[in-house]
Amino acid sequence: MTDSARKRIEPLVRHFPLLLAFPSLEDIAGVCNVRTRRTESEFAREIAISGMLSLALAGKPNAGKSTFYTAATMAEVDIGNYPFTTIDPNRGISYARTECPCTDRDRRCDSDNCRSGKRYVPVELYDVAGLVPGAHEGRGLGNQFLDELTNADAILHVVDASGGTNEEGEPVDVGEHDPVEDVDFIEREMDQWLASIISRNWEDIERQSRAPDFDIDDALAEMLTGVGATEADIALVLRELSYPEDPRQWDDGNRTELASLLREQTKPMITVANKADIAPEGNVERLREASDIVVPATAEGELALRRGSEAGLVEYDPGDEEFSIDDGVSDDQRAGLEQIQTVISEYGGTGVQKAINTVVYDVLDRITAYPVENETHWTDGQDRMLPDAFLLPQGSDPTDLAYTVHSDIGEGYLHAVDARAGRRISDSHELAEGDVIKIVSTN
Repeated sequence: MTDSARKRIEPLVRHFPLLLAFPSLEDIAGVCNVRTRRTESEFAREIAISGMLSLALAGKPNAGKSTFYTAATMAEVDIGNYPFTTIDPNRGISYARTECPCTDRDRRCDSDNCRSGKRYVPVELYDVAGLVPGAHEGRGLGNQFLDELTNADAILHVVDASGGTNEEGEPVDVGEHDPVEDVDFIEREMDQWLASIISRNWEDIERQSRAPDFDIDDALAEMLTGVGATEADIALVLRELSYPEDPRQWDDGNRTELASLLREQTKPMITVANKADIAPEGNVERLREASDIVVPATAEGELALRRGSEAGLVEYDPGDEEFSIDDGVSDDQRAGLEQIQTVISEYGGTGVQKAINTVVYDVLDRITAYPVENETHWTDGQDRMLPDAFLLPQGSDPTDLAYTVHSDIGEGYLHAVDARAGRRISDSHELAEGDVIKIVSTN
């Protein structure tokens, strides 16, 4: 086996030694690369899908971000127990899981992203290098890493629930560090980083305020678009903020509060309690008490199952709460797999798929809609059933779906048909999860 192949397998051994007992690790390593053998143009084409969400993994070094990323994307990255294993962000395609409408038909759909009625909808996932305290001041290349988060629609904050990583992201004995101390870490660093950007540019706001037509919404929007804020975001934040009318009377407290509200508005965040499988008793519950949304996870368990599945040793789809084991596995392999089953039975899965689904469907409040050309058979022009699925904001209407499919389709939009009900719907009709819609357009 090559060194790179062994490097991908060995991080799992600490908790799931069954992988070393596989008859042929070379076979596993080879299978693991099947999904990542995309050309740059193929990858760019997937990323370019209109409306694709972008999710970022953030946290301290050694919390398990790169393992989570590998498990969620099956892309090949460096995984190591030393700070800054990741320098440039790893970017890949992961998937939100939902029920496919084809379960309501006699025929299953023709999408490669549907497995027996489990539909996987693509999202971009990227793994930002580990952040350390003082990142907003540039410590540990922190400014560079924080800047990478500006394009994310949401952030998954990966915390080492086992307490085996200290405040600097250095490995320590399990239970030595209190993971609750890490919950607000990313939020604090982002708040201070945004506050420093606002403070550095505040003189420009003060100068602009002397003009008779000055509008603070427009001025802040111009300043903060570079950190992912829209005019709508600025307007919403200012409605919640009490502030002096004259920008020259703003103090550091006003700017810090603006930064915090802006981060909450533009970068919603959940906590992934990773390494829950080896966490001391009570750690996960204390994390749940300390954070609004916490998803217990074992990224290494997910990675073991994904690689075992691709090697034909288990039958498992991402997000399943159970799996079946091939009769040909050895006793050691079976014992290791049963250990994983115990963990996912306790938490309702490995947590990797649940974390992505929680961000997409609960935090970002998306629905899945399926455009078709034939409303009777739910097919496209090549007779493929339900080939495409798009994630849309809750409250979207048929015209939003049309523009998401393609701007030309949107420009030529005439009307839409609800394929489930077999009737024409209004342009303002609010779409729901699982809707199958025919768009009639001049283009």
